[in-house]
Amino acid sequence: MSKARSITVPIVLLVIAAALIATTVQFTAMFSGPPPWFRPTPIARVADALRTGQVPETVRGIEVARIDEDRFGRSDEQPSAARDAAIAALIPAPADEVQGFYQFPPHDPDSDLHGSFTVGRRAGDGWIIVSTAAPPTFTGWHLRRLAGMLLTLAVLSVLAWYVARRISRPIRELAHAATRARLGARPAIPRGGPREVRELAEAVEAMQDRILQQAEGRTAMLAAIAHDLGTPLSRIAFWVEQLPEAARDRAAADIDEMRAMLGAVLRFTRDDRNQTQHARLDLGSLIESLGDDLAAAGMPVEVDFGPRVIVEGDPAALRRLFTNLVENAVRYGDRARLCWSVSANWAEVLVEDEGPGFPTGRAEALFAPFVRGEASRNRATGGTGLGLAIVRSIAEAHGGEVALETRAAGGGRVRVRLPAE
Repeated sequence: MSKARSITVPIVLLVIAAALIATTVQFTAMFSGPPPWFRPTPIARVADALRTGQVPETVRGIEVARIDEDRFGRSDEQPSAARDAAIAALIPAPADEVQGFYQFPPHDPDSDLHGSFTVGRRAGDGWIIVSTAAPPTFTGWHLRRLAGMLLTLAVLSVLAWYVARRISRPIRELAHAATRARLGARPAIPRGGPREVRELAEAVEAMQDRILQQAEGRTAMLAAIAHDLGTPLSRIAFWVEQLPEAARDRAAADIDEMRAMLGAVLRFTRDDRNQTQHARLDLGSLIESLGDDLAAAGMPVEVDFGPRVIVEGDPAALRRLFTNLVENAVRYGDRARLCWSVSANWAEVLVEDEGPGFPTGRAEALFAPFVRGEASRNRATGGTGLGLAIVRSIAEAHGGEVALETRAAGGGRVRVRLPAE
């Protein structure tokens, strides 16, 4: 296996690439030339405009106007008598007829004008004004710089997205594998990605092995205890037969309850470690068949027919899951109603009853083994506290989930979601 690079390497490379791209774009924009406004203007061109009172169509950047006021010029422009004299000599006109204001007063009066300027020549009662035209908001130079910035942003966004995906993909795969871990099913932990992610994957795998080994050990111990208790319980049942009739009936009822609890424990441990291969099946047909069987056995079960939905699963385990839910609904809510729907590659099955619903704030705790609810969901009803634990174990083994809800109109609802094709 090749040595994995550190996660810092792609991040550093991305930063360096971003800096290089941004610098290259700015360097290219700088050498594409300065902004077109204001370009140097020869004083001869200004003199011609003052003499003729118009600007040739081929000349851009300056404009001519006639005003009656003696006040003109921009706030950032300053007078220059030497520049005025040089322009007047080129017209030709007396020096006192020319007055100008310049953003950058020159060292050489005969040199080109840089920056903005406003030069006037007296004409009767007014002035002929030649000045730099107001620059447009966007020029080709600005658009080129803007396009370069947007292109840089797009390239860097793609690079950042690519690097982020490369870094986050193995982390997501690791998280997905960790959520699938359960007794009897140890998904392979992905080892791809940077060095830090691989080290995390190794640590998660080692932790998963330790946790699952401990859990499997406790489950095996629980199954062994439940199995071994059957023998002394049978001997107790034999001696109970010698008790008086009244005491014998009460003791026999307690023994039957203990046997039911031991049977539930054995089924729970068997389901929790079951590794049966899944097959494609029609979930709707399975629920309809189960409803018919339970109704024939005298249970008040109602099935609302839904769409055809195919899932990957163990038919026996799924029948066990829905049988437990129906039995709970009938036991605590008088009757059961099943319906299902399909959306976004998920099959959703609802099992509703007419009972008091589930205790507020304790719905999640009811999935723990041997945990019972309040009032009507106590031991006197015959429950062992393992039904919902088995339901969740089977659902998770199929990549699904289970949630308990209390309907607004009254009654309980169990929502089972399973991956569908």
